Amino acid sequence: MSRSPCLRLSRCLGRPAGRHGRTLLATLAAALAAAAPTVRADGSSGAPAADRPDGLADFVPVQPAVPHRTFNLSAYGAIGDGHTPATAAFQRAIAAVAQAGGGRLVVPAGTYLTGPLDLCSRIDLHLAAGATLLFSPRFADYDAGGGHYRPLLQATHCEDVVISGAGTINGHGDAWWPEAHRFKAEANARHLRSNTSPRPRMVVFEHCRRVRVEGVTLTYAPVFNLVPIDCEDVTIDGITIFNPADAPNTDGIDPSVSRRVLITRCRIDTGDDCIAVKAGGRDGGLTADILITDCAFLHGHGCSIGSETYSGLRGMAVRHCTFEGTEIGIRLKSDRTRGGLVEDVTYSDLTMKNVGEAIVISSYYQGSTTDIGAGGPSDQPVAVTATTPHWRAIRIHDIVATGCTKDAGMILGLPEMPADHLRLDRVRIDAPRGLRLAYVHDITLRDVVVHAARGRPLLTNGTVSGLVQLP
Repeated sequence: MSRSPCLRLSRCLGRPAGRHGRTLLATLAAALAAAAPTVRADGSSGAPAADRPDGLADFVPVQPAVPHRTFNLSAYGAIGDGHTPATAAFQRAIAAVAQAGGGRLVVPAGTYLTGPLDLCSRIDLHLAAGATLLFSPRFADYDAGGGHYRPLLQATHCEDVVISGAGTINGHGDAWWPEAHRFKAEANARHLRSNTSPRPRMVVFEHCRRVRVEGVTLTYAPVFNLVPIDCEDVTIDGITIFNPADAPNTDGIDPSVSRRVLITRCRIDTGDDCIAVKAGGRDGGLTADILITDCAFLHGHGCSIGSETYSGLRGMAVRHCTFEGTEIGIRLKSDRTRGGLVEDVTYSDLTMKNVGEAIVISSYYQGSTTDIGAGGPSDQPVAVTATTPHWRAIRIHDIVATGCTKDAGMILGLPEMPADHLRLDRVRIDAPRGLRLAYVHDITLRDVVVHAARGRPLLTNGTVSGLVQLP
């Protein structure tokens, strides 16, 4: 019986408010007790640095403060029969919460057909068990002009915003997806740069402080499901996101240009990135202090960074997560038109089963890389610009990936900007083909085992420098 090639390389390296100040997760409790975070007078996180291998301390974002007042949607004329429009009732109820200075708006069991909604500060939109917000399938309801659409549910320039409960937000995405598929096919046939049709994002928080989303289910999003943009102190705890595996561009959670974000205990099964942390701030805002822990990822493109990274990302950790059937596990992606510096990122204690590729770090997003090392276009350096991707200080440790369906993965920098200071420690990958490296400088592989059914387990060429392999 023949044995597949095996690479063995080695080991190296709040502010709590009433009902929302509850414990986040049992798995973090011990660490939080040992390194209890503080909240400074300016509202920023003051978590002490922890002695962790990933360098990012455990922290709890500052929690929303919502007054103990209760409003019931039914009192404002809403009928939860799935047919009677409830938009005006929601608007009246939200206005009443705002006028009172905040409170909990309870949506009782039932299906409420609604158009777009805007939340206010100091609100807890609480969806009771059996409650569904069913957004209208009429495109015109979300038309913002110029071929753009506004989000289905949004909060802008707000503070202390919560969405909670055991209910569901349904974006009626099946009304939008056929056109999205048609648009994508036509764009690909014409070799256009973008193949994503305009659609409204489902839940968006923009320029908000102290946000919490917990318990709810998000499903059938027209496009991205949950998007915090330029937000601080965001907690996303125990939510479920489900979209069919072929639902186009239905990213699960996409924090962008945000700081102090905790995503924990979520289950995401969708048609694009399960999570995509972005740094695409037009005004240069940094994405920083992102902690993703104890999540389960099913269909989707994995736990990603990018593709927009041009405003910079620093300090992100992904821990104690599982991947099953995802296209990719660890994914960092960008290209020369949308890149920037991404540094101090750690993926650790991850289990992957039947993923396509375990690890993908690429500065050639949506571009061909088959000619790397052969003197083709991919090997030609260009001038470094403000949008050149740069991956630095990336750590990947304690990873087990079994049954990969494509290959172990790839780490690809650029001729003009290699990925640098990378460390893989205690990694096990079983895949049809090995791990490919190109344009990488200073990479240490310790206690790494890649079983490749075909070919060499580690694929390198003359573009890799500073490679340290230890048994």
